[in-house]
Amino acid sequence: MSTYARNPDAVRGSITPLVTPFLDDGSLDLDSIPKLIDWQMERGTHGISVGGSTGEPTSQTVAERIQVMRTAAEALGDRGPFLPGTGTALMDETLELTAEAQRLGAAAALVVTPYYGRAQQEGLFRWYSRIAQEFPEMPIIAYNVPVRAAVDITPETVARLRRAHDNIVGIKETTRDFEHVSYVLNLCGTDFIALSGIELLNYPMLCLGGRGHLSCMGNFAPEPCAELYDAFVAGDHARAQELHYALHPLVDAAFAETNPVPAKWVMHELGLIPSAHARIPLSPLSADGEARVRELLAGTAVTLP
Repeated sequence: MSTYARNPDAVRGSITPLVTPFLDDGSLDLDSIPKLIDWQMERGTHGISVGGSTGEPTSQTVAERIQVMRTAAEALGDRGPFLPGTGTALMDETLELTAEAQRLGAAAALVVTPYYGRAQQEGLFRWYSRIAQEFPEMPIIAYNVPVRAAVDITPETVARLRRAHDNIVGIKETTRDFEHVSYVLNLCGTDFIALSGIELLNYPMLCLGGRGHLSCMGNFAPEPCAELYDAFVAGDHARAQELHYALHPLVDAAFAETNPVPAKWVMHELGLIPSAHARIPLSPLSADGEARVRELLAGTAVTLP
């Protein structure tokens, strides 16, 4: 069992939310996952996540998601914290995935707010409470992503969960409402784990007391994403700020179209994955999107592999 298992204190830094590689026929490309993780860890990445938005979890069966989790956990080993996404819109599936994360020695489980149903705040409180009660030894990090889930967990609900359950230890904030995380940390305490899921808030969130970030561009530019965190914690705020602005073109490239389509295209161009395939309903990067990404990458000061 990894020394990072059930260890929320280890959840910090640049944690790459890994794409799920597929072959051209749409089948899982499990062989590429260990290669990607090795490449990530050699370049300073602090931890690995799978099953988040960048990993296309809603386009996979639960069995496939478990395959990806097992492959990633085995490949990562004891080199850093494993933070798998285990949430779905169905409680039974969420419990099954979270149980597997616990078995695999994850540092914490990243549980997205249940999407599409537009749950009330009381419903969200009961949802996370059920998961926390089922796995009292497993650290749980809520994943707030209203642009995809169509529901926003309020700071007051997060604080209520924090008070009710010792194992609800943090939140991944994927919202441009930057006040949200400030209110969360004010209500929950600055020891509560706050992770940025918005690339241009990676640096500002560290300034508020955040623990790190999960950045989709870390899939093809892991070194500057990790260096930004390393520079900040070393007290080199000038370098961290410099990287923040240097990464702007890569952020725009990564979101030229729906994530992770551009990231996968860049990774394929760099020879990191054999196929840029994203499962339907996503489509390949358009000609206009490709031209835009090429232009942005050509204009960045960040050197890609």
